[in-house]
Amino acid sequence: MSTRHLATNLPPASAGRKSRTGRKMPLNPPLRHRVSEGSLSTKPETLLRQYADDLALRYAERTVPEYVAHVRAFLGWLETRSLTLPAVTRADLQRYQAELFALRKRNGTPYSAGFQVNRLSALKSFFGFLVRRQILLADPTAGLERPRLETRLPRAVLTPREARRLVEAPRGRTPLRLRDRAILETLYATGIRASELIQLSPFDVDPADGVLRVVRGKGGKDRHVPLTRAAATAIEVYLAHGRPELLATKRSASGIYPAKASKRLFLSPRGGVLYRATLDKLVHRWAKHARIKKRVTAHVFRHSVATQLLKRGADIRHIQVLLGHASLATTERYTRVEISDLQSVVKRAHPRGR
Repeated sequence: MSTRHLATNLPPASAGRKSRTGRKMPLNPPLRHRVSEGSLSTKPETLLRQYADDLALRYAERTVPEYVAHVRAFLGWLETRSLTLPAVTRADLQRYQAELFALRKRNGTPYSAGFQVNRLSALKSFFGFLVRRQILLADPTAGLERPRLETRLPRAVLTPREARRLVEAPRGRTPLRLRDRAILETLYATGIRASELIQLSPFDVDPADGVLRVVRGKGGKDRHVPLTRAAATAIEVYLAHGRPELLATKRSASGIYPAKASKRLFLSPRGGVLYRATLDKLVHRWAKHARIKKRVTAHVFRHSVATQLLKRGADIRHIQVLLGHASLATTERYTRVEISDLQSVVKRAHPRGR
């Protein structure tokens, strides 16, 4: 569902008079974002472009359109209520937050707390941008509470035997099999996010030293993570014999951007940009080939790496650094997986467990 639909789906302002065409018009026409005491001097779309440029300097590539879409929906909400940015108060934002909570999808189900958190995170980022640029004097989102996210256990976690079967499933020397083997080994070695893997460039990996660099990962932070020997070898072979052939593939289909793709480590079958959907499809295909019955996505590797390292005695703070978690609390959810494993053991082996 588009963000425009989400904006217009929020409870409308009070109805007004009708135009000659029979359409209802608000009693007070929506105010445009105009100059107010020297605050706003640009139109909304121009402001959004400036905001997108600012985001691009500090956040991952996929975050930019997502945050811009959230802010555009909010600006639409302001317009329907004849509000301007300089006039926005915390009370307005709390009302907006309440309406987000009440918002429903086309099938009648509510949006997740994650959606609400993402929307409000984008607004905090946007108002922070306006204050930094001295477009606004104060940030109305300061102190605004966001919904508490439910801490869920990973749905699927690979065992070491399953993970080994999966990463070794692509056999052969074709460019795509070399690519897929390198991708699977990298996911299992590092627990890297799918979005971070897609953004990798050939210069971000050093197979000789066994190090991978994540540039501007989640939260705009860089980190270095170690590669296993198997992952380093797979990447080295792919760089030598797989990627050059994919780059040389004829690019005649629409939607493929050679200049952009040439900067990426992992490419699509036709030498273009690799997208998240394609990544999940190839992981699912090789999981099925390896006769793994669990629903496996690229993100499942992340859960599996954390769980297996924890079981083998790795310090939780080391795991936090590896995964790039800003908060240790995010990493600590994997200890709950350990507790659930212990509970099943007690239930099975304890004299009074049954």
